[in-house]
Amino acid sequence: MVSIILGIIFIAFTVFSVLPCCPLNWGADVINFLKGSVPVLAAFIGLICLFIGAADIKDKKEAKKEKAKEE
Repeated sequence: MVSIILGIIFIAFTVFSVLPCCPLNWGADVINFLKGSVPVLAAFIGLICLFIGAADIKDKKEAKKEKAKEE
């Protein structure tokens, strides 16, 4: 229950802080942060995909070897 209340409070603060009518007016800063973090996030996702793909290929090769041993 506490986590739900804290989640609502944090979401409300986030919406309040990026609105142009509030005194904080962090909207432009948030947009700049998102623009800067997208390439880094894309690089991390690409690395994760490469690791998953390599592990999948390795698992398929091992499965073929085991199947050949059974026959």
